Amino acid sequence: MDRLLARLERRLGRYAVPNLIVYVVAGMAIVWFLTQLRPGTSDRLELTLAGLQRGELWRLFTFLLIPTASGSSMFVFLGLYFTWWVGTTLEQHWGSFRFDLYYLLGALGAIAAALVAGAATNTWIDLSLLLAFATLFPDVSILLFFVLPIRVKWLGVVGAGLMILALVKGDWQDRAGILASMANYILFFGGHWVGVFRERNLAVRQAARREDLRAAAPVFGQRVCAVCGAREANGADIRVCSCEKCGSKPRALCLEHARNH
Repeated sequence: MDRLLARLERRLGRYAVPNLIVYVVAGMAIVWFLTQLRPGTSDRLELTLAGLQRGELWRLFTFLLIPTASGSSMFVFLGLYFTWWVGTTLEQHWGSFRFDLYYLLGALGAIAAALVAGAATNTWIDLSLLLAFATLFPDVSILLFFVLPIRVKWLGVVGAGLMILALVKGDWQDRAGILASMANYILFFGGHWVGVFRERNLAVRQAARREDLRAAAPVFGQRVCAVCGAREANGADIRVCSCEKCGSKPRALCLEHARNH
């Protein structure tokens, strides 16, 4: 995937939009302000198949500007700030092209979900940003509610848990939106997680093998050469070998037979 992204960036990098998340967050702030003046404004901006069929093509873009945070103005401000911080950090790490592509894939996934299921939101796109951030910077800490320090990886775990819960308990519209909008995360980080699980499984197997060898090895001081019968208790230099010739199992051999077997 990295090589493909590098190839695409060489060819299309000049078309990247720097600071894309700044424009998105600014649009969210404007939409939130308009909804305070005229409730129901967001209804004209949501991504719905019915709206697209009426020719309201602006919905293909404006749904990205609907704030995902709700409640008091303080919560909305914190949500917008967090989205901006996550987005700008990802862009600094990836570069404008890769960040724009990641966000665009999430948006295209949401649009595809709307065409199939009838409607989609930008909620899961924003969550995909959080998951990407938590994957790349798991040990970064933030102050939750300005009081409780918490590592971003735990926010990622909570977000992934909510996504799984929505997949299980939600309707098909929710499921389609989640799966399509998270395609960007799968494409960018699928190889990463495959490698993580492979390394973990390898480490577990190696630890189990070491434990088996340790448990099966003869006790020091009581080892006897399997070839000549020389005993460690009588002063013989006894070694333990588990090579292929020994059947890959621990076998006690005196120094001479250990060298020459």
